[in-house]
Amino acid sequence: MTADSKSVNKGKKLIVLGFVTIAILFWMYGRYQDPELLTPSAIDSIQRIAYGFYIILVVSFGAIAFGMYRYHKEKVERKGRDLSTIIALTTWNSKSRKIFLSTFIGYGIFFSLVSGTLVYQPEVDFSYHYGAKIPSGFIAPCCDGPGYMPQVIIYLTEHVGLNIIPINLVLQVTVSYLVGLNAAIAVSAYTISRKGRGASSIGAIAGLFIACPTCAGTFLSVFIGTASGIALSIALVQLQTFFIAISIPVLLITPYIMARKLRNTDGSCKINPD
Repeated sequence: MTADSKSVNKGKKLIVLGFVTIAILFWMYGRYQDPELLTPSAIDSIQRIAYGFYIILVVSFGAIAFGMYRYHKEKVERKGRDLSTIIALTTWNSKSRKIFLSTFIGYGIFFSLVSGTLVYQPEVDFSYHYGAKIPSGFIAPCCDGPGYMPQVIIYLTEHVGLNIIPINLVLQVTVSYLVGLNAAIAVSAYTISRKGRGASSIGAIAGLFIACPTCAGTFLSVFIGTASGIALSIALVQLQTFFIAISIPVLLITPYIMARKLRNTDGSCKINPD
């Protein structure tokens, strides 16, 4: 095995390690979500565990990000003929990186709004209704299902705050990254085939369903009527797991579909990565 292959494999291992660590972290913290365990003597211990939870979560995100960067960079440097290399070469130029970054941030903000991570309640005065000090924040360690605790609650102003739920945070980062990647590739693929743009749109809309299934009903109500849209949105809430299972594979597969349009007959990339 060459040094380049080892470097690519190290990038893959970091990515896998990061996601596996997050899954184990969710499972382990879920064991502390029994309200009967929340005795006065245990509160401080669970609170410290909650702080540790977010430290490990941030480190896991760092490992995944570094692994992706390393994997991406090595693919560009090796200039192979596989579709993964085409994707890497297509998104390595400065224009694609700007598109990726702007889409990642924009979709991340949108996801925050529709998923309730970024809260804006003009009719509620946080200091009056909740007795909150502005600005302030705290970690709520208990009690909910795996992935939903511990929550970080931050009061930024009297009407604006953050409600960070671990599973939403992971989905937000993951889906925003994939949507940004799709957008960056679609800009290049669109000049060759209109199908690239359509495929990217499918993935972005599916990502919306993950963030807020009820938003899908609101969106569809414009076309099929308000009453039907409300009924559909209720059904979509019950099918949230289904949408998660469908949309992420779509966002993963779409770049490879578009990459085929960006590959020359000899397997090289049509886009200059510089």
